[in-house]
Amino acid sequence: MEEIQDMRALAANREKIIVKTSIVGIVTNILLAAFKATVGFLSNSIAIILDAVNNLSDALSSVITIIGAKLAGKQPDKKHPLGHGRIEYLSSMLVSALVLYAGITALIESVKKIIHPEEASYSLLTLIILVVAIIVKLVLGKYVKTKGEQVNSGALIASGSDASFDAILSASVLACALLHLWCHLSLEAYVSVAISIVIIKAGIGMLQETLHDILGQRPEAELVKRIKEIIQAEPLVHGVYDLLINNYGPNKNYASLHVELDDTLTVAQVDELTRKIENEVFHKTGIILTGVGVYAYNTSNEEIAHIRNTIQEMVLSHDWALQMHGFYADIAKKKLQFDVVLSFDVERQEAIGTLTQEVQAKFPSYVVQITPDVDLAD
Repeated sequence: MEEIQDMRALAANREKIIVKTSIVGIVTNILLAAFKATVGFLSNSIAIILDAVNNLSDALSSVITIIGAKLAGKQPDKKHPLGHGRIEYLSSMLVSALVLYAGITALIESVKKIIHPEEASYSLLTLIILVVAIIVKLVLGKYVKTKGEQVNSGALIASGSDASFDAILSASVLACALLHLWCHLSLEAYVSVAISIVIIKAGIGMLQETLHDILGQRPEAELVKRIKEIIQAEPLVHGVYDLLINNYGPNKNYASLHVELDDTLTVAQVDELTRKIENEVFHKTGIILTGVGVYAYNTSNEEIAHIRNTIQEMVLSHDWALQMHGFYADIAKKKLQFDVVLSFDVERQEAIGTLTQEVQAKFPSYVVQITPDVDLAD
């Protein structure tokens, strides 16, 4: 119950930060768009007009971010017992798509201006507004991205990155204006093409990152290491295996794993230990362990220990066999079984066939059962 309350408190605070940051972005971008559009039409500058349109798309991105955060914060229901957190990944994808669309639109309009050029007319007011826009966008981009990283919001991080690109776009327009005033050179359409390509590339990168989140990524090595360190700090735990982390939205992670314990422990002792492990992992990482399985570690039979050590040496002699665990031997029934973590570089069935033949040749009187494991976290 305490864990659920902690999660709800964190989620509520996170939502407030996202909404507040997004509102700041909306107000700022609308004001910038209004000023830039006015100056763009007065100076007949396609670059400034496109910059204004880009600010409007940024404001829309912030609206989408707020909607995504609100929907993601809905309480779990019968159809979605683990919550609605993954909606945020969809909002991040929409924001990324808007960035990509803005880049493509800017590229098309810039090419049109190269084919059919129009003379721009800049004034001192134009230059002042562009300088102010650059400063505002740099500050806004830093602010939004920092807040996004603080609460692990992909949509905010994408919006912050987009604001930084906008500052670069405005800086390029300012440079073009100065060149036009000083040297009578009109390069804004060509510069806009280059900036458009940069924006398109950024949009594609953001989309790819969001798709990775939706498809499911390998957990960060530091997080995996931290979880294992927490559990292995318990004297009774010999090893931690099969760590699987399922993500149901930013900061909403559920995990399962196996621990290797002495075969002499009672059920009551195992129950007490697993509950302690679950509490420790949650309070130190925010991850909820939904299942803690147990592998028995033989401590009393020297023959089984010898068999385990022999097989482990055989298995790990192969580069593509990353780990062996969950070993179990039944001498009376002549049965051997264990799990092997395989590299993605090897064909699974072929690898298991090779290991089975080798172990069977060494222990011909035993039935050998090997379960392949995927290298999820190690």
